[in-house]
Amino acid sequence: MPLNLLKQLIAIPSVSREEQQAADFLERYIESEGYTASRKGNNVWTIGPAFDTARPTLLLNSHIDTVKPVAGWTRDPFCPTTAGDRLYGLGSNDAGASLVTLLHTFFYLAQRPQAYNLIFAASAEEEVSGENGMRSLIGELPKIDFAIVGEPTSMQLAVAEKGLMVIDCQVRGKAGHAARNEGDNALYKALPCIEWFRTYEFARRSELLGAVKMSVTMIHAGTQHNVVPDLCTFTVDIRSNELYSNEALLAEIRQHAGCEVTPRSTRLNSTQTPLQHPLVQRARTLGIPLFGSPTLSDQSLMPFPSAKIGPGDSSRSHTADEYIRPEELEQALDLYKQLLDGLQF
Repeated sequence: MPLNLLKQLIAIPSVSREEQQAADFLERYIESEGYTASRKGNNVWTIGPAFDTARPTLLLNSHIDTVKPVAGWTRDPFCPTTAGDRLYGLGSNDAGASLVTLLHTFFYLAQRPQAYNLIFAASAEEEVSGENGMRSLIGELPKIDFAIVGEPTSMQLAVAEKGLMVIDCQVRGKAGHAARNEGDNALYKALPCIEWFRTYEFARRSELLGAVKMSVTMIHAGTQHNVVPDLCTFTVDIRSNELYSNEALLAEIRQHAGCEVTPRSTRLNSTQTPLQHPLVQRARTLGIPLFGSPTLSDQSLMPFPSAKIGPGDSSRSHTADEYIRPEELEQALDLYKQLLDGLQF
């Protein structure tokens, strides 16, 4: 059952890039249920029976990795502990609950006639957007027509998701002695640029995701107290909406920011689910709320339509004493079945 499986996975540390033991366990578990498990690195997947290339293919995906435990844990993060109506453990909420309920949804759907092919995939390195996670897995899978991505959304359907771009900025000045009126202080020169990032508003605002958000999160200048700094560097975290590609944002930033700008990556774009898709329409019929998600997931790496939905609450993710309620697993399994069983797309 999903709850027992979740407890077993919590007990196996699977911090990003260290998921091998959890992947080994999940691979054995899938095969013990009578399905063939495939593997690339620490990514594990299985394809439902009677795969037919003439039919569309649905991917059920969640990630196997966790963040590192933060310092505030009052329990052993790798020991599943039940207290009251909560199951505590690292990864219980993000995204173990989604992983185990989607896997058992796969087992259920695979035994019933469906108009689509079915694949379940547990991906690695999601928490670090790693090269050896979904990015490498996609090339191993058959053509996908739609994906359900399991993340803690309180079983609401995220039909849009903010993207991410991190940029490093440089402002150059001229070194001099701090005791004399000389040099050109790069830190002072950077202040108007930083203020621009704080106040600039991109014109297009999304109904689902709101405005593009830019936050200066790191700054560095100077080598010692008596030297006027000749270089100031700072880092900006940018959360894009579906109305802009990261490349388009980058071009606008370079036009106006007044500093040297270097992106670490532009590949984690915002995503939007086609609202006319049959899955979205069925969600509406079932009364499942639709929303735009501010948090990033493996959706950003998927070159096909997808939607994000899973048990748990995003506010519990990456926190001390992370937990899930067992009843949330039961509710998720039931709702996944209602959403997907007999779906035509």
